[in-house]
Amino acid sequence: MNRLTNQADLDASLARLARLDPRLEPFVAGCQPIALRQQPRGLEGLLQIVLAQQVSVASARAIWSRFLQAYPGCDLVALSGAGEEELRACSLSRPKIRTVMKLMEALQSGFDLDGLVDLPEAEAHKRLVSLHGIGPWTADIYMLFCLGSADVFPAGDLALQVAVAHVLGLEDRPGEKDLARLAEDLWSPERSAAAHLFWAIYRDLKAGREGVL
Repeated sequence: MNRLTNQADLDASLARLARLDPRLEPFVAGCQPIALRQQPRGLEGLLQIVLAQQVSVASARAIWSRFLQAYPGCDLVALSGAGEEELRACSLSRPKIRTVMKLMEALQSGFDLDGLVDLPEAEAHKRLVSLHGIGPWTADIYMLFCLGSADVFPAGDLALQVAVAHVLGLEDRPGEKDLARLAEDLWSPERSAAAHLFWAIYRDLKAGREGVL
């Protein structure tokens, strides 16, 4: 099973992607740098993704900093004993508190988060979304950033929808289901590289850089 474990892996996947869909070749060249996004594997990585949802980048950093101060290393024993008040003191919303607590229950009951890296991508995704509060986007992002999965495309991501619409000249940005089908048809088995590319394209669109024009 292919993994994107370092920048060289991503660069090689981007080169294959450009051959797979030649329309993307000028964007691969013009939207540099396209850096591999990586976060820790396991509980720490998953919680960082969960706590960053639906808040600004600055707020996510502040929340994560407070959380790590309270629970260094995301220690499972310490977190398993955490109550709602302790988690609320870290600025977690009620839904995120419930997600954290349910995740601790699942891990205590034997959910093998570390073992996901050895599973086929479809099975790893299925197991992740079986967890309370972990939807398809969260599962995709965890697989992409933490497991280094090579063929994952978070089709529910707004930035990806906007960037794909721009590159393909679509009148409207595609919805999640349409984009998922499109990504599978056009860019598999290099969908993770495609996601990194389209995030870079979106970054440059927001900055008004010529590389995306």
